[in-house]
Amino acid sequence: MSAIHCMQLCKTFKQGDETITGLDHVDISIEVGEFVCLSGPSGSGKTTLLNAIGGLDTHDSVEIHMGNIRIDQLDKGSLADMRLHNIGFVFQAYNLIPVLSAQENVEFVMQMQGIVAHERARHAREILKEVGLEGMEDRRPAQLSGGQQQRVAVARAIVSQPQLVLADEPTANLDSVTASHLMNLFSRLNQHHHITFIIATHDKRVMGYAKRLIKMRDGKIIGDEKQTPVAIEDVADSSG
Repeated sequence: MSAIHCMQLCKTFKQGDETITGLDHVDISIEVGEFVCLSGPSGSGKTTLLNAIGGLDTHDSVEIHMGNIRIDQLDKGSLADMRLHNIGFVFQAYNLIPVLSAQENVEFVMQMQGIVAHERARHAREILKEVGLEGMEDRRPAQLSGGQQQRVAVARAIVSQPQLVLADEPTANLDSVTASHLMNLFSRLNQHHHITFIIATHDKRVMGYAKRLIKMRDGKIIGDEKQTPVAIEDVADSSG
């Protein structure tokens, strides 16, 4: 069963008098439980494709299915509800709420989902411990390093175990050890809970975890291959 299926996805941008092609008639199908990395140089279309799949951007022409739902035909309210309950996002810019603590940022999505307070708090503390932030639950984003803020953003994205996680350069601000811990966590969630991951990255270490590597250039898919992911214990050992 397809988690995501896109047909003839196109996106152009205006830059002065010039028209820039972001996506050029992209067809892609990703199965439930896949661990996929999008690779390619800056401007290749990786982030634009993630935004399309997540319903975060309008497009010139598009047909996007998530399971049996055609998300490009949803109204704004239905699309927001679909994202809330089914998709976890990890952005390059973190998008944390500055007036909330780390734990409150992680709880925020669960609060919107209607999960009761004591359950939200328990899940948030557990996932913050999992990403190496135990003892920092009460710190606000300004009191955290860039790498720590990224881990809060990751914790928020995965705390409710969504069907799909979309991550844009999730290891960009992390040291090698923390990056390995994060990718091991993603791998466990993928293997044990069948969460589908689509990760845009320049990081070859991250690509090593993927079961499928999709290469992009100039808004097109130029390569799509299956691969054997690096064993979790191998990466953990090499990062220490």
